[in-house]
Amino acid sequence: MAKVHFIAIGGSVMHQLAIALRNKGYQVSGSDDEIYEPARTNLANAGILPPAIGWEPSRVTADLDAVILGMHARADNPELAKAQQLGLKIYSFPEYIYQESQGKTRVAVGGSHGKTTITAMIMHVLQQCQVQFDYLVGARLEGFSQSVNITDAPLIVCEADEYPASTLEKRPKFHFLHPHIAVLSGIAWDHINVFPTFDIYLEQFAIFIRTMEPGGKLIYNHGDETLRALVEREGGHLERIPYGVPEHTILNGTTRVRFGNVSTDLLVFGEHNLLNIHAALLVCRALGIGDIDFLAAIASFRGAAKRLELVAKNADTAIYRDFAHAPSKVRATITAVRQQYPGRKLVAVLELHTFSSLNAGFMTEYAGALAPADTAAVFYSAHALEIKRMPDLNPDVIKKGFGREDLTILTSRAALETFLDQQDFDNTNLLMMSSGDYEGLDFAGLKKYLSVKKPS
Repeated sequence: MAKVHFIAIGGSVMHQLAIALRNKGYQVSGSDDEIYEPARTNLANAGILPPAIGWEPSRVTADLDAVILGMHARADNPELAKAQQLGLKIYSFPEYIYQESQGKTRVAVGGSHGKTTITAMIMHVLQQCQVQFDYLVGARLEGFSQSVNITDAPLIVCEADEYPASTLEKRPKFHFLHPHIAVLSGIAWDHINVFPTFDIYLEQFAIFIRTMEPGGKLIYNHGDETLRALVEREGGHLERIPYGVPEHTILNGTTRVRFGNVSTDLLVFGEHNLLNIHAALLVCRALGIGDIDFLAAIASFRGAAKRLELVAKNADTAIYRDFAHAPSKVRATITAVRQQYPGRKLVAVLELHTFSSLNAGFMTEYAGALAPADTAAVFYSAHALEIKRMPDLNPDVIKKGFGREDLTILTSRAALETFLDQQDFDNTNLLMMSSGDYEGLDFAGLKKYLSVKKPS
């Protein structure tokens, strides 16, 4: 029985891997200096919640087969020092995923946007087609109790993140997966705290392509000019499979997609989701699933949590919540809602919550991003700036960056709620975009706006 110890076991994905290994029969232990819900309850239910909060070097013993180091752990962590002193095998999360999947067919879904959704689509179809597989995905998905699963299945599907692997291993996570089948959805500069220039960011994708084994399948969005040029330059050793927006129609708010002679209505919408579906279909084809079976399964796909998630709707108003925060994601999401409901007004609110989005120097990357909205607002909190140790943002810098003088700037939840209360939602959609929570906004409570009409 393998014996594994997690340093920083409370992370959103780390604790899921710990539970997956416990379910596989491994002996699992871990430590952390803070464990929040739902990780605390999940670990307790699995019987692997640390007995006390804090770092305890005595938990790191010479008989451990592996130590898995989370991003939250610092370089001077006392348990890490003990593991190094003992000469133990220390892995970042993605390095360990690779160790567990060396005998499997590996699918990795990367790119600056859409990777969670494409991964979720592939997983949904495989599950519907009763294919056994392992997985790693960065969101809660309907029909899956965990976001990580490691078994003896012959296949693993991974969301491939470009963020650094650990405090020791600064290379991006997706460099460690070495897939046989890969998807790249597009390249749009993000994570400027890690990749200070676009060229440095672009090089990470070049390395990913270069280090794929010869003959591997690279499925890529050929509509992204930067990505297309990179694939042509770096991917000569691979089977390159381009994809684009498939044939489709939109009628009464429902999208119908067609591949060849096969078509189906969808529960999701937007050009970005049509691209995502095409990528997922090509992966599933490579895994031996036919188009008819794929479309029969994808018809019931509702999307990943917080990805164009429908909060509430009635006959003339729909309220959506979306994880969009980077410029390319904001543009894709807002364009999708505008195109799906061309006859309705659109009120869009974006929370600036990440290091990149709160950086005044990055603001011009959002130029035109909120243009499709009839009414637009940007929200940010002093607390978010505080915890990231960033200077205050000048509203004029935000307006200039977005290229929209009529942009409303909101800096507190109370101001946001007042702004929403003042809107007329007759024949109007509301789109809330953020990787945060608007200082604890009650999203379920937004359904009250379904009946809000301004008096005539």
